[in-house]
Amino acid sequence: MKRCAAQNQISPRRECYEAEKMSVLKLKIDVAGTVGDDAWREIRQFDQIQSADFGPQFGSGGRCNHKPDAPHAKGEWIGAEIRLQTPLLAQYAMSHYLEQERVLDADVED
Repeated sequence: MKRCAAQNQISPRRECYEAEKMSVLKLKIDVAGTVGDDAWREIRQFDQIQSADFGPQFGSGGRCNHKPDAPHAKGEWIGAEIRLQTPLLAQYAMSHYLEQERVLDADVED
């Protein structure tokens, strides 16, 4: 048996582990001058992430008014969500991402 941090008890149940909340880091990625998700592909990911997702469903600077194969306009940004195991890792990850030129902003979601 392992300790369930979410319920602060010892439990053999799988639900205990699923109840533990991941830390979420939200990013704004500058996509100006790139095509599609090229800006996201250029981002150096933090080593200890659980998962990373990118797309307008995570926020954007507005609707793209260009063809899919045309470069994004100046000022366009698209959001991303990075999930990490602990709040401390999220803080380290935030520093990692903010050092990169295309990352405009990063916030840890509570």
